[in-house]
Amino acid sequence: MSNSADSPQPGSSPGTIRRFRPVRVLTVAVFALAGLIFFTSFNTAKGTNIRTDASLLKLSDLIHERSHKNGQLDESNGSLREDVESLAERDNGSTKAEEAKLAALEKNAGTQKLKGEALTVTLNDAPPNATAKLPGYPEPQPDYLVIHQQDLQAVVNALWQGGAKGIKVMDQRLISTSAVRCVGNTLILQGRVYSPPYKIQAVGDPEKLQKALSASKAIQNYMVYVNVYGLGWKVDEDGAVTMPGYSGTVDLHYAKPVE
Repeated sequence: MSNSADSPQPGSSPGTIRRFRPVRVLTVAVFALAGLIFFTSFNTAKGTNIRTDASLLKLSDLIHERSHKNGQLDESNGSLREDVESLAERDNGSTKAEEAKLAALEKNAGTQKLKGEALTVTLNDAPPNATAKLPGYPEPQPDYLVIHQQDLQAVVNALWQGGAKGIKVMDQRLISTSAVRCVGNTLILQGRVYSPPYKIQAVGDPEKLQKALSASKAIQNYMVYVNVYGLGWKVDEDGAVTMPGYSGTVDLHYAKPVE
């Protein structure tokens, strides 16, 4: 048998020999690491509960605060634009033909108020406890019960095809560069955030607008989910209305090549 450093030496008593135990060193290391983690966690939390989604709540608050501020800036921009137009009308040196052409361009651009008959389409999420109302359909997945971007786009496209002279989504007028986008079940439109129910108003011939909605294949598919799972769908004729003009910026933002 080999004579190891841990083996008792001749003439020594078992009580005077201390064997090296790796387990003891490992135990000490584990406790030291646990203490370091505890200290780091305490220093990071600073007395707060780090298991909550506080950062997410703060981000949500920031998004809504910025959305509210964007709305205020849009209103301020619209007021300033009216002041500029009023000053320009005093003495701009333009002929009546030029003024008429400018007015027509502004009308087509959606920056001026629009009067006429209108209808409003309202889309809403289904109840969270919704079940299949008709036989032969599967029980709903969460994805079936919320309004999606394509649903909003389908309504907007159908209203344009129905001859709408102007469209307003929530409280904002759409123009040629407007993009209806959804993130999760929230709508982001021109720098502002909205939650359902979503209201889409169109100025035009109500009968033609109704026919265009009924003829849309995308809306027909949406109506299946309305009838089976309870997604919200409502169409109201509003009578004569005055739709506000677009008040946001009309500057185009685009990528540029790196020099």
